[in-house]
Amino acid sequence: MSLFVRTVAGDIDVAQLGVCYAHEHVIIDPSFTTHLFPEFCIDSVDAACTELLAFHACGGRAMIDCMPCDSGRNALKLAEVSRRTGVHIVAPTGLHLQKYYTPGHWSTRLSAEELARLFIDDIEIGIDRNDYAGPEVDRTTIRAGVIKIAAGLGHLSDYEKKIFRAAAQAHVKTGCPVITHTDEGTAGIEQLDVLISNGVDPRHITLSHTDRKPDLEYHRALLRRGAGLEYDSAFRWKEGQGNPTLDLVCQLLPEFPSQIMLGMDAARGTYWSSYGGKPGLTFLLTTFKQSLLSRGLTDTQWEKIVVENPARYFSFAAH
Repeated sequence: MSLFVRTVAGDIDVAQLGVCYAHEHVIIDPSFTTHLFPEFCIDSVDAACTELLAFHACGGRAMIDCMPCDSGRNALKLAEVSRRTGVHIVAPTGLHLQKYYTPGHWSTRLSAEELARLFIDDIEIGIDRNDYAGPEVDRTTIRAGVIKIAAGLGHLSDYEKKIFRAAAQAHVKTGCPVITHTDEGTAGIEQLDVLISNGVDPRHITLSHTDRKPDLEYHRALLRRGAGLEYDSAFRWKEGQGNPTLDLVCQLLPEFPSQIMLGMDAARGTYWSSYGGKPGLTFLLTTFKQSLLSRGLTDTQWEKIVVENPARYFSFAAH
């Protein structure tokens, strides 16, 4: 069976994915998440199309969306943006940090096995048009292509361990790749321990935001486990901090050429040109790429970071 990536428009061969941002937020609809954090509301299809057309014009071809169940996910909007722009979009299932959900949310009451069934149905049947916000489930034909889960600062809570076990069960059943949120880059080792011990192939695990903890030996320890690392803080560092993301890529890529990926995690309109913000989602393909090339990165290495590595880590595991 050939390796494939599951997009909102259907399954594609890994060779079709192209230049891919490995952690993005294309649409975030009004939800409890945006009630708490209004700046996260980026719900305009037209604005998303404008931004992704500019991304496409700079050579971008794919994005991994990372807003999972009941936190502003809208599979129908993602599919429309993909159709109008020609950009492959991978939609997620899974759950975000507990703080983004109401007290007593259904995720706190369901077992790992029950949560896994919801994730599996998103992957195998289709994503609920109501985003599991209830009371009814009305499945679309748009299937999830990645399992997004999250853990807080420093360690995993019991709730988070349950979510990670559910994600592992869904991966084992479907082969769907897993992407995680690390708070300030922390708890990566514990995240891998839980996922791998529950049957997840590390070649299909991506740990996000790890560059926010720019400790070389910590990154080497994660990479030696076989996981992919997604760096997305290249535009976030303040004056006087330098650019640790740039340093990490340049230092680690020669040792681990097949495991490092890039994204922007641009979950605010203030980061998007189409909402009047900056630097815009073309940043990695223009400014940051030039910074890497000026530090000696080759075009071949760039292709690995943005094409080959995402295609590998976001393909489904063969069953």
